[in-house]
Amino acid sequence: YSGLMLGMLLASLDQTVVATALPTIVGQLGGLNHLSWVITAYLLTSTASVPLYGKLSDIYGRKIMFQASIAIFVVGSVLCSLSQNMLELVLSRGAQGLGAGGIIVMAIAIIGDILPPRERGRYQGYTGGVFAVSSVIGPLVGGLFTQHLTWRWVFYINVPVGIAALIVTSIVLKLPVNKKRPSIDYLGAALMVSGVTSLLLVASWGGTEYAWVSPEIIGLTVAGVVLLLLFIGQELRAPEPLLPLPLFRERSLAVGSGVLFIVGIGMFGAIAFLPLYLQVVEGVSPTMSGLRLVPLMLGLIAASVGSGRFISETGRYRWFPIVGTAMMTIGLFLLSRLTTDTSVLVSGIDMALIGIGVGFVMQVIVLAVQNSVDYQHMGTATAATNFFRSMGAAFGVAVAGSIISSRFDHNLPKYVSQQDLQGIDPKILTAAPAQLYTLPDPVVHGVQQAFSHSVDAAFLVMAPLGIIAFALTWLLREAPLRETVHVGSAAEEEAAHVQQAEPLV
Repeated sequence: YSGLMLGMLLASLDQTVVATALPTIVGQLGGLNHLSWVITAYLLTSTASVPLYGKLSDIYGRKIMFQASIAIFVVGSVLCSLSQNMLELVLSRGAQGLGAGGIIVMAIAIIGDILPPRERGRYQGYTGGVFAVSSVIGPLVGGLFTQHLTWRWVFYINVPVGIAALIVTSIVLKLPVNKKRPSIDYLGAALMVSGVTSLLLVASWGGTEYAWVSPEIIGLTVAGVVLLLLFIGQELRAPEPLLPLPLFRERSLAVGSGVLFIVGIGMFGAIAFLPLYLQVVEGVSPTMSGLRLVPLMLGLIAASVGSGRFISETGRYRWFPIVGTAMMTIGLFLLSRLTTDTSVLVSGIDMALIGIGVGFVMQVIVLAVQNSVDYQHMGTATAATNFFRSMGAAFGVAVAGSIISSRFDHNLPKYVSQQDLQGIDPKILTAAPAQLYTLPDPVVHGVQQAFSHSVDAAFLVMAPLGIIAFALTWLLREAPLRETVHVGSAAEEEAAHVQQAEPLV
């Protein structure tokens, strides 16, 4: 379990660790037009690779895929630390993401292999705690390294942690290996990756790089929809589909995937841009912007661990996602009311609400899905839930970034005259806050007001999505948690399948 958690720490930490380091990276490497892609490239490749890892693990075994993904991640981290320009960094982040996609889904699937659902709630609560710590402490770690060492340490630190995870899992992790070698749906994988990438580019570029009605955006939209329709057709006829569509007849998987997609949008849309908001609008240091996210982290940890222990003791889990999505929605709406005068206490409470809400949802949904599918589909089903959560995160960052950028362009002339900005690229001021504070006070104040209203608009768009997630959670049904683990004797597996057949209540 410690080896799994080290791997989880690696992958989830790097989803957010660069958030506070980005302004410094842009200042050193240039390439402002590639700024958002440092985060998006990682989320895109980690998302697109998840279903393939799930399928490969069902065929070749979880351990080898877990270790392979760690190795890929460590190599990607080394390449990131050696990058000399933004394009190299973006490509290296993509390589990192290829490894991260396997690390997260394999860690969760392996827990499903070695623990019965009744006990799994407690351990997945701890998993959620690690995910919470790494996701929210990432901006703090990035700020500390950037301020006191160099931004390259954001990536150097992954190497010893990754090696430790490889050593621990090599020694103590014992899992059965499937001797069968069915075919892999590579065409389906290519169609899915291409379709998701096209739609993500639409979310990222629409309204910023290109107008929403431009040929580029319309073309990408059409291409994304067509490719995903072809992917569905391929999955229906493939002998070994990457994502077996009949699995989605299971209500917990269909509903849970939709809920996690929306939660991913809200959570990462918030975490990715809150540190930048704090640095630009409130003028805090990179380290302090990370510390200011502690309420979100503490709320997520307490909710993940507390809900996990409650589920293990009682076997009841349905109400947690319902309450969690409601709290997340309220938190997102309250964050949309942030102003330059909002106190630290008020913003901390708003962040804590989001943290508690997300903590009540993520691991509980995964548990419900793993409890409802046959063991032979455990890796694929776990990968499906993580795929939709990761895809939500990627779209959340892209959409929030697009809204903030377009609204900032619209708002800035209201607060700062063109004469005051002569010779200055406004986007540099928000990407590199240190440069902003070298300007006259009226310009600084105007940029702060414009950026604050722009971030508020992004959160206001996300809040209604939380209402949709809240409505979906009411469709979840609660099944008795199995008392047996699938790994082991044939009798255990048979008992698990018998328990699986019990009607939902």
